[in-house]
Amino acid sequence: MFDQLFKSPRAIERHSTGPLLEERLRYLTHCAAQGRTRSSLRLISQHLLVFIDLLHLETADEVSLEQIRTAANLWVGSQPQAHNVTDCRYGRMRFISDAKQWLAFLGRLQRPKVPPRPYAHLVDEFSDHLLRDRGLSRYTVRIHCWHLGQFLERFWQQHNPLSDISIRDIDAAIARKGEQDGYARSSIAHYATTLRVFFRYAEQRGWCPPGLAAAIMSPRLFADEGLPKGPSWDDVQRLLKSTEGDQPKNIRDRAIILLFAVYGMRVGEVRALKLEDLDWDKELICVTRPKPRRQQSFPLSYLVGEAILRYLREVRPRVSYREVFLTLKAPVRPIGSGVLYDLVSDRLQALDVTLKHHGPHALRHACAVHLLAQGLSMKEIGDHLGHRKLDTTRVYAKVDLAGLRQVADFNIGGLL
Repeated sequence: MFDQLFKSPRAIERHSTGPLLEERLRYLTHCAAQGRTRSSLRLISQHLLVFIDLLHLETADEVSLEQIRTAANLWVGSQPQAHNVTDCRYGRMRFISDAKQWLAFLGRLQRPKVPPRPYAHLVDEFSDHLLRDRGLSRYTVRIHCWHLGQFLERFWQQHNPLSDISIRDIDAAIARKGEQDGYARSSIAHYATTLRVFFRYAEQRGWCPPGLAAAIMSPRLFADEGLPKGPSWDDVQRLLKSTEGDQPKNIRDRAIILLFAVYGMRVGEVRALKLEDLDWDKELICVTRPKPRRQQSFPLSYLVGEAILRYLREVRPRVSYREVFLTLKAPVRPIGSGVLYDLVSDRLQALDVTLKHHGPHALRHACAVHLLAQGLSMKEIGDHLGHRKLDTTRVYAKVDLAGLRQVADFNIGGLL
């Protein structure tokens, strides 16, 4: 490998005869498989020899983060090219990052001791109950456990056993969500629902006094009180126009935004889209719906198909991942939810569109309203968006302003 990275015979010999040769080769092969460029691999190779020397890796077993930081300071101070603060800071960050990744790959990075989570065994058992007995999706269970973890951690700080908890403690925790944490009423209601479900199970297990679950009160929510708000279809067209060009980011983002706008996909559905979900022969796209936990096939529109195909041919690295959308920079990996949110939010805000929320879900709302304007029924829109219940789709009837105006203008004189 080193003869492909370096031209100098002296450099090739130094890297080929250096210590921990097998470990270095395994890691460089791993980095190459992640899509690292030749220049990046060359720099990593040089760093590995420095790590071995400064961290005494030939004799040391595990290495702590503090040891890595100390070695980074020594290395940066010895570099003649570190002319200013910016150079030093970047060099130090790169040194620490590369060292942590290599040591973690070798299993020799000393992990900091994390204090045990309060009532961790209760949260784990509750999670198993939701998955096994109630059949909830892993995403829903994760949200429940996140809310519950917040509650139990704060309660644990009071040094009281769960068996002594009262409805006052629970009411105070729910009230804090609105008064201190700034939760909206709908978010407080979800938080209260989690606590109600947990304490119903806790009562069955004898972890707490009986009657708590029934006494938990949620803020009152009114049906359809919040209208879905997304950009107009004209704004969606402007958003797509911002992705024109030959830059890799624009090519990738265009394909992703089209999936959000044309098919109304959720973030998790775009993340989970795999190469085998695209049937080019039959011109179909298969979407795995996380909430109904089933798959739906849709005709692959020409516009969306061309955008995805261009991304696959010109931008997507040739790596072993089956997910369609990957990060643009090494280490290449499946794209995360935060990246999907930012790529939509940043572009919408650059268009100066007035919206309460600028994330991908706004495009899902825009898709639903556009389908409604095209004359599709609520059932057809719900099927397109993957809704389980018609009530979920019914709210879009309230934003059909053209239809509402027709109702308002209807002459009922002949009926009286």
